[in-house]
Amino acid sequence: MNNIMIINGQKAVIAYDPEIEMFRGEFIGLSGGADFYAADVASLKAEGETSLRVYLAMCTEKGIEPYKSYSGKFNVRIDPATHSAAAVSAAAQGKSLNEWVAEAIEEYAEHAA
Repeated sequence: MNNIMIINGQKAVIAYDPEIEMFRGEFIGLSGGADFYAADVASLKAEGETSLRVYLAMCTEKGIEPYKSYSGKFNVRIDPATHSAAAVSAAAQGKSLNEWVAEAIEEYAEHAA
């Protein structure tokens, strides 16, 4: 199931909140929070467009960079047995663990979004 909605070129994660019986969208990749709610998909998209427009205008007004920057580096904590298995698999393929993990993430990310 794909829960990503693209609004004006920006990706938002969509979830349903049964307590309020509404959909909730939250833009990802922004330097601050911009979320939106609606009872149906068409309204959700319209609310998202409004939320994004207001967020970007506020960033411009305050001189804030609206988008996150990514360094390409992050730490991952996994079970030692998984770490060992990944290292063995990487070595068997003639790759460094970093190369192996980067390829796995790239492959998964392509199919997830």
